[in-house]
Amino acid sequence: MAGETEKPSATVAPLRKAVPCPICKRPSAREHYPFCSPRCRDVDLNRWLSGSYAIPVADDEKKADDDDM
Repeated sequence: MAGETEKPSATVAPLRKAVPCPICKRPSAREHYPFCSPRCRDVDLNRWLSGSYAIPVADDEKKADDDDM
């Protein structure tokens, strides 16, 4: 055993399917999932904070109330 220099290799299955970064489409990194880098993560955060991403709302409140019943 003292003469062995090779370590046994182990194959580890990924925990989740690899997806492209939603900002730049490069492969995502495990440390920044689902993004590829801290830069892309910060770009996404800035879009949320500046209001670029918005959840749609009904223009007419009465119409929205009628849909609930």
